[in-house]
Order: sequence, then C-alpha cells, then structure tokens
Amino acid sequence: MSFPTIPNVTPTISINREEVINLLLASIAFEELGLAHIINAEAEKIQFVLGTLNGVHLTPSINDLITIDNTVNKTLKTVIKKEMLLQFKLEEIIDNLATLD
Repeated sequence: MSFPTIPNVTPTISINREEVINLLLASIAFEELGLAHIINAEAEKIQFVLGTLNGVHLTPSINDLITIDNTVNKTLKTVIKKEMLLQFKLEEIIDNLATLD
C-alpha cells in the first residue's frame, strides 16, 4: 500500500475585519438554528409518545414515559452544553471587538 500524495495547496484568502466578524456571528446563528431544530424534534418526540401529536393515538406505559424522559433529558443536556460553548464563542467575539476599537 502506498502513501497518498497530497497536492501543494497554498490558498489565498483575503477578508477584512468586518467580514470576519460577520462570518463568526453567522456561524453562531446557524448553530443556534440547528439546536432549535433539535429541541423541536425532542418536543415532537414527547408529543408522539403522549399521543398528543396530530393523528397519533397511543397509550404509553410508565416504562415508555420513563424511557422517553431519559432520552430527551440526555439530548437536552447535550444541547445545553453546546449552548454554553456558543455563549463562550460570542463572548470572545465581543471581547475582541472591544479591544480592537
């Protein structure tokens, strides 16, 4: 087996300070949007198990409710961790804006 050859790539990227800030803020916004979709999916999961989602008529057992509670809880804990990281990222952007002015 031979080693892959990696081409010599020297990209030239030229963006100004305002564009950098906008890209960083947009990246936070897109991640927040993704997390909002995850939270909505978890809410629909609960509605499905409870039988309150349109067109769904279930009678969940206690074990079903405990299972869904555990899975939603785990997912939301992960979302909260990501939210904290995004908050740190935003604070870093704001702090760097203040020092650059």
